[in-house]
Amino acid sequence: MRVVIGGTVAGAVALGTFAVVNANAGSAETAAVVADAVDGNLQQSTHLTLEAASRAAQATLDAAKKENQRVSVAVVDRNGNTILTLRGDGAGPQAYESAVKKAYTAVSWNAPTSELAKRLANAPTLKDIPGTLFLAGGAPVTTEGAPIAAIGVAGAPSGDLDEKFAQAGVAALGE
Repeated sequence: MRVVIGGTVAGAVALGTFAVVNANAGSAETAAVVADAVDGNLQQSTHLTLEAASRAAQATLDAAKKENQRVSVAVVDRNGNTILTLRGDGAGPQAYESAVKKAYTAVSWNAPTSELAKRLANAPTLKDIPGTLFLAGGAPVTTEGAPIAAIGVAGAPSGDLDEKFAQAGVAALGE
């Protein structure tokens, strides 16, 4: 008898849950339609496509390869989310994470990380912000002065080279 009652109770709970979820789903659809109709609730933004990010990353690796440098490259979107990363042949294990952090830092401040590293003299606690890396090698990608992405490079013997390669990736987007 307990098994039958337990099964009945479980079925009733499941049915009740389904009804609540079903009722809520209808409300969410209605809310979304209302929000779409009111211009003040929406904001349009520009994002780099995966195809463009891939082209920029490959141009970055090609520039490094021409100078016999083994690097990793990361491309992040305007929100600092990683679009893609490529680890070049022979790049060191630290390069991957460093490239992501440099890209994140560049897009966060819409400035090359070499310039941002100079700001540490006046604001040394900037380096304490999680996910950032204030070393040369990150370059923002902008449109009309606003950041839409960034490219980070790590693994070359100097940050200046890393940033030179990142700039090659940015330039490839303008071609």
